Amino acid sequence: MKLSALRAFMAAIDEGSLRAAARRLNVSQPALTKMVRELERELAASLLARSTTGVVATAQGKVLYESACATERELGRAVDQIRQLSGRMVGELNIAAVPVAVMLLVPEALRTFGREFPDIQLRVSEELYIEQLGRLRKGEVDVAIGPTPENLPHGDVVIEPLMQVSLSVVVRKGHPLAGARSLAELTEARWVFTGAAADAGYASKLFTRHGLPAPRTGALVNSTLGLVSIVASGDLVGLLPTPIAAHPLAAAFLSIVPNREGPLESTISAMAKPDAMLKPATRHFIAHLHRAAHHLMHSG
Repeated sequence: MKLSALRAFMAAIDEGSLRAAARRLNVSQPALTKMVRELERELAASLLARSTTGVVATAQGKVLYESACATERELGRAVDQIRQLSGRMVGELNIAAVPVAVMLLVPEALRTFGREFPDIQLRVSEELYIEQLGRLRKGEVDVAIGPTPENLPHGDVVIEPLMQVSLSVVVRKGHPLAGARSLAELTEARWVFTGAAADAGYASKLFTRHGLPAPRTGALVNSTLGLVSIVASGDLVGLLPTPIAAHPLAAAFLSIVPNREGPLESTISAMAKPDAMLKPATRHFIAHLHRAAHHLMHSG
């Protein structure tokens, strides 16, 4: 199976068109079509469903596409690692971080890391709920920054604790529950949850830790802006990192509820798979995250 044929097939799926895929790879459309057909003959399976509007992956094609993408990422990581181990700090580093880390740690780490290693391209994506470490496990990101997950298998992920952060209960300004003194007063309210499911989010953890059942689900979101907007414009209750809730942009619309149980305390960590830690850029970036955390603690 030729790598060039796999790349032609992947480009066809990404672009949804053989013509667009050929342009992307700078080859003729007949040449690209030939590579894909040779791949289909080799596997004795149809990989693309063709129509007048373009192409999509068949069931067999989807299987190959996912594996090919993973292989492409691994090859890219290997090339970067080889170059970096040879003293050439070039390549790409993919970072996924929860909003509070994007707000407090990532800018300073990017500033100092970028100054030291200007030829490393950094890609940063925000993840509101990072607990399952799905993208890290799939190899889509090199470093995940967020609350340390519980019950991780030993050796599965390298964890570097960075800082403590609290998550506070928030409601809109003027909400009837803005003065609630306990979580028990909030159990009947409808909540905005983060995560794939309500019972796995941070709000559920807050209630469970105090022996209370999880509150009612009003909405599930996967963005900070979505959470703030929903809470600020209605009667739903949410949980936000205290630094974000206290930021002037959010504080103008939200109130932190002074419940006696207090906020949910969490440790923000940098996490990477053991093989990703072999890449010098990964280790250097985590070192810069530690510096950023130290700078934050001593500048407040």
